[in-house]
Amino acid sequence: MNDAARSENMRPLARLVARWRSSLLSLLLVAALAGALQGAYATWRAQADNAAIGALAAGRDVETDSASAPELIAARAGFLAARAQFDKARALLEPLDSAGRDELSAIAHYDLGNALLRHAFDLLERGQLEPAGPFVELARREYRRALQFRPEFWDAKYNLDVAARLVRDNPELEHSGGDELPADPKKIWTDIPGAPKGLP
Repeated sequence: MNDAARSENMRPLARLVARWRSSLLSLLLVAALAGALQGAYATWRAQADNAAIGALAAGRDVETDSASAPELIAARAGFLAARAQFDKARALLEPLDSAGRDELSAIAHYDLGNALLRHAFDLLERGQLEPAGPFVELARREYRRALQFRPEFWDAKYNLDVAARLVRDNPELEHSGGDELPADPKKIWTDIPGAPKGLP
């Protein structure tokens, strides 16, 4: 086979290699562009989350949902707890707990427990012993939940002990009878008009 025939046979191979190379370059260009867009979106999302966390720290509420970043959810839960919106704060902790960020979940439950316990102390200082009891119990529950996520969390252990001592020192704070309160026979008889004063 002479050189002319050999070069004639190499032309289709060269064209195939050139076509493959241009396709490969196009694929690499598309992949690089997709990576750049993904990086730009991640940067934008992080900046938006940081701005929202900053707004919460400044005292302005920001809406969140279960798709929000865990840090943003934790920040909003703390914001709501500090404003005594305990039910809304507790509802936010469910998606946070399922995100698998144990450290963040522990801190969020601890912060909610602190807010509940502060509210209970406010009620106790005003002499409202009965309404304070449920808040102490809820605070204890949040501290226990924090310890489930982070067993070595010393501050949560300490505050759980404070709440437990509060109940031990004031047993009236612990309400374990379900939704029914025990009836006081003396109050019942004295509240009924015309109640008999003794045996017949």
